Amino acid sequence: CWLLFCVVVSVLHFWLRKRIIMAELKYMTGFNNEFASEALPNALPQQNSPQKCPYGLYAEQLSGSAFTAPRETNMRTWFYRIRPSVVHKPFKKIDAGRFLNNWANWEPNPNQMRWSPFELPKDDEKVDFVQGTATVCGAGDPSAKNGLAVYIYCCNTSMEKKCFYSSDGHILIVPQLGTLTIHTEFGVMTVAPNEICAIQRGMRFSVEVSGASRGYFVETFGAQFQLPSLGPIGANGLAAPRDFETPVAAYQDTDEDFTIVNKFQGGLFETTGKCPFDVVAWHGNYAPFKYDLTRFMVINSVSFDHCDPSIFTVLTSPSTVAGTALCDFVIFPPRWSVQEHTFRPPYFHRNCMSEFMGLILGRYEAKEGAFLPGGGSLHSIMTPHGPDAKAFEKASNAELKAERIADGTQAFMFESSMSMKTSPWAQACVQQDYYEAWQPIQKYFDPSKP
Repeated sequence: CWLLFCVVVSVLHFWLRKRIIMAELKYMTGFNNEFASEALPNALPQQNSPQKCPYGLYAEQLSGSAFTAPRETNMRTWFYRIRPSVVHKPFKKIDAGRFLNNWANWEPNPNQMRWSPFELPKDDEKVDFVQGTATVCGAGDPSAKNGLAVYIYCCNTSMEKKCFYSSDGHILIVPQLGTLTIHTEFGVMTVAPNEICAIQRGMRFSVEVSGASRGYFVETFGAQFQLPSLGPIGANGLAAPRDFETPVAAYQDTDEDFTIVNKFQGGLFETTGKCPFDVVAWHGNYAPFKYDLTRFMVINSVSFDHCDPSIFTVLTSPSTVAGTALCDFVIFPPRWSVQEHTFRPPYFHRNCMSEFMGLILGRYEAKEGAFLPGGGSLHSIMTPHGPDAKAFEKASNAELKAERIADGTQAFMFESSMSMKTSPWAQACVQQDYYEAWQPIQKYFDPSKP
């Protein structure tokens, strides 16, 4: 009886402690700041690697850039943890399911593509974040640290005693359905629909869900995401550095084994090790963060014509070509539309960039039909796209008055200089009739009426 009582008390203590941590989540604000956080007083030593760390901890550095990178781009963090992360058994390759980067074997397809909301797991299935991830499209080579991949996740089960990290790239998660509680080595953060979070290369994390969850994420194999340069906009505008939030230190002290999944050179590998979330203190500038998209300060034309959609860039992962993105994360948030004698929806376009779009909530102004929350579209390099026939007719004849657009809506785009291929799975579930959206467009040309 005494043994049973002790077990019950231990379980209740763990559950209550977990609930308390969840209720008291705190964040540090700023973008690429030099952060310092400790879950126990004086856990941070006065130097990076002392002979003996406080509380019997181990010092471990996580490097996000080369040691010799310029100071303004040099990224690293020092952990003070219960065990070093090297304590694990050998990795073994596992079946990646639909979580693939082998696009060299995929068929190219230049057509406009659109997907209905991606299917959630059935009630009798248990699917966690890693198991529920499927590649939509991608390009480049993770081994060469150049390229990207776009994924969908559909899951309904938390990652229990399991973590994931990518050795290949930096991850930007865009939830569409369900709030995620993400445990990282740095601390815990919650990410709800209309928020985003970034987890950089090498950072271990676990995703906890409370029910059916769906969303998007992009993995860039090159530079990590940064704020775009503002140029003539000036010092203020778009996403403000003060609105980005990084979790504070929060550790787990357990001797239980964890499953550790590593994405490496496009494959998935698995091992068993000790708890990855045992960091008691840390300091550095290489850290995960979250951002509330409603905090974005929209800039738009107040006279005529459109600003290019790059004016809505929240974050950018630059390529090796100046002024050209490996991946821009762009949103189309609620805003005023006031342009005079202008066709206000997005214009017809052929682009030297690839455009993957998703819809978090609401109805996208240029396509109010079968482009739904939880679905997506891909317009590849130089593939024509633009408003459908219905949207064109409506906007061409509308009274041009000041009006609110996109209220209750949040659409986004991953725009890339890479020419991406779509996975066989994504090809199989594409809407076959998407092209018909433009077929009713009429010919109005009359050379006698200028």
